[in-house]
Amino acid sequence: MEREPVEQVRSFNRVVTQRIGALNEQYLAQSRPLGASRVLWDLGDGADVRTIRERLDLDPGYLSRLLRRLESEELIRVQPAPEDHRVRYVELTRAGEAERDKLDRMSDELASSLLEPLNERQRTQLIDAMATVERLLSASMVEIRLEDPTSAAATYCFESYLEELDRRFDNGLVGEVSVASIARELRSPKGLLLVVFLRGEAIGCGGLRFHGDRPAEIKRLWVAPDARGLGLGRRLLSELERRARGHGVRTVRLDTNRNLTEAIAMYRSSGYQEIVAFNDEPNAHHWFEKHLTKRTPTATTVPTRKG
Repeated sequence: MEREPVEQVRSFNRVVTQRIGALNEQYLAQSRPLGASRVLWDLGDGADVRTIRERLDLDPGYLSRLLRRLESEELIRVQPAPEDHRVRYVELTRAGEAERDKLDRMSDELASSLLEPLNERQRTQLIDAMATVERLLSASMVEIRLEDPTSAAATYCFESYLEELDRRFDNGLVGEVSVASIARELRSPKGLLLVVFLRGEAIGCGGLRFHGDRPAEIKRLWVAPDARGLGLGRRLLSELERRARGHGVRTVRLDTNRNLTEAIAMYRSSGYQEIVAFNDEPNAHHWFEKHLTKRTPTATTVPTRKG
C-alpha cells in the first residue's frame, strides 16, 4: 500500500476519534468509556454474548470486562438463555433502558454539535461524505466464510434467496426448489457454500457445484437488498472463482433469469460469455460460461476471522 493513502486514513481517524470524544475515559460525560456505552446501546431487546461479540467485533476478554462493569452498575442482566443454558444471554434492566434513552439523547446532541457550526452547503457535504465513508467502511468489514449448508446462517440465506426469486420472477419460482435441496447440492464433496457476514449477520451467499472433469456451476448467488451497492456480489463471484481454481476447475458456468438484470450485467462485465443452455432449469433464460486463468487474484483474499 502506498504511503499517502495510509497517512490520509490515519489523519481521518485522529480527527474523528478526537471530535466525537472517543479519547476520553468518560464518553458523553458518562462514567464509562465508549466501549461500554456502545454495548449498552447495541443490546436492543437482548442478545447472547456471542452475538454481541460478533456484532461489535470485540475481544472476548474485553467484552467480558465491559459486561461485568455494566452488570455491577445494574444496567444489564447476564443469565443463561432460556433455550440453551450453556449460552449467556444479556438484556437491559429498567435502569439500563433509561440509561440507553439518555445516551440516545446525548448522541443526538453530539451529532447536532458537529453540524451546527457549518453552513448549509458544508452540512450537506459532510453528511454525503459520512454516508460514503459508512458504506465503504461497511464493505471493508465484510467477511466471506466457508459455511456448512445446513447451518442457521445458510438456511436464512437460502430462505431469503427463494423468497426474492419467487417475488421477482414473472410467474413465481417454478419447480421443486427447497432449502433442503439447495443444502444437498452444495454439501461437500459435491460442492461448497460461501456465506457473507457483516457484523456477525449473514447478508449473502454463493455456492459451487462440482461435476468431476466437467465445468463447475456457480449456484445460489444472493446478496441481501440492504447490502447491495457495496460491491459484494462481484467480490463473492470472484471468491467463488478463486475457490474453483483451488479445486482444479478450469471453467465455470451459471444460469440466471431474465428478470435479474443487475446480475446479468455483473456476469457480462466479469468476463462471462453467454452460451447455449447446458441444463433444463425451468427458471433460466440465460446461460453463461467463463474460462478461469491459473493466476489467483490477491484482491479476493478472504479476511482472517478474529476472535
